[in-house]
Amino acid sequence: MDYIKRFFRYIKNYSKYIDFTLLITYIMLSLIGLVMVYSASMVAATKGTLTGGIPVSGTYFFVRQLMYCIAGFSIVFFMSYFMHINILKNKRVQQIVIFSIFGLLVLTLLVGTTINGSKSWINLGFMNLQASEILKVGMILYLSFIIDKRRNRLKQFKLALMMPLFLIGTCIGLVLLQNDTGQALILCLIVFCIFAYSGIGIKAILKWSGPIFAGVVILVIFSIVFKGGVLSQHQADRFHVLENPFNYESGIGYHLANSLLAIGNGGIFGKGLGNSIMKLGYLPEPHTDFIFAVIAEELGLVGVLFILFLLMFIVYKGFLYAALTQSYFFKLVCVGISSYIGIQTFVNLGGISGTIPLTGVPLPFMTFGGSSMLSLSIATGILLLTAKQIRIEQYEKMHI
Repeated sequence: MDYIKRFFRYIKNYSKYIDFTLLITYIMLSLIGLVMVYSASMVAATKGTLTGGIPVSGTYFFVRQLMYCIAGFSIVFFMSYFMHINILKNKRVQQIVIFSIFGLLVLTLLVGTTINGSKSWINLGFMNLQASEILKVGMILYLSFIIDKRRNRLKQFKLALMMPLFLIGTCIGLVLLQNDTGQALILCLIVFCIFAYSGIGIKAILKWSGPIFAGVVILVIFSIVFKGGVLSQHQADRFHVLENPFNYESGIGYHLANSLLAIGNGGIFGKGLGNSIMKLGYLPEPHTDFIFAVIAEELGLVGVLFILFLLMFIVYKGFLYAALTQSYFFKLVCVGISSYIGIQTFVNLGGISGTIPLTGVPLPFMTFGGSSMLSLSIATGILLLTAKQIRIEQYEKMHI
């Protein structure tokens, strides 16, 4: 009984430092995503179109996404209340994390499972692990740590960051070798945002960022030698179809044309939850790549704007805490996580709406998938942990 009392006393004492608006937003997005995964997959699951022709229960994907959500909630709760911020600043922990992810990326190339043309997953039995999703969080922490530790030498940018950038560039190159251009693009943009906010200066980044591009170029050369090119045929088709998807709606533009029809069908208020027509065989992956189209058709413009508001609220919170703290490390972590969620949202919506080529990048918190939910939950937990530490520091300053 004493242990239970101490536990709840500890939770009560530290709850005043937790940003509950951020925590509630995360929970709301995860629950909305859970409902939309069920709505998008229930009919297709019973017909077997999403499971290799084998009919399964209508709750098949819902139950799995529910397990991912529970695991995600547990991660966020543990990180928010019980993890100490100093573990993120530990050099040995940083090295273990980044080199473990590097190993997973190499292992993916060797024994990975190919889905939709990308060899990006390792089959663990209970889920498919996508190492590139975990790389996003690991890369944010690693770059923030390195830049913070070496900020006094940033005038000698090339020497201070050459090897770390080469390592990150190699990791991104491994993602390209997996034929996952969308994830590689997001990783590059996150790196750029962290550097841009770090105060290094755009000129210095452009002048001395050779190591990161060297890592990418080396692996692109391997891709050309062993695969015959950087882009596969279906990736090249995605660029070509942007001209007018409805000119190719019976061929390479079929998926994008139906996605645009689904978005248009939703109107302002949508057809109602569960009433999407385009998910009934017209969209190839309604619970993953094209879940935004299902959301737009069922919930309409109002529902889409509400979800975008919640996503942008997390992005806003990250930049807000970056402005509030004096810690260089905290600033870069907050900016990195905000950039991760913001950029991935834009890339997903841009692809589904025909603004940019389709990439297969998940919509944060909405798309079915354990790796994406795990990565986003860890990112949210880190943001909450960082916010808690910033609030503790502010509280201590006020009471000195």
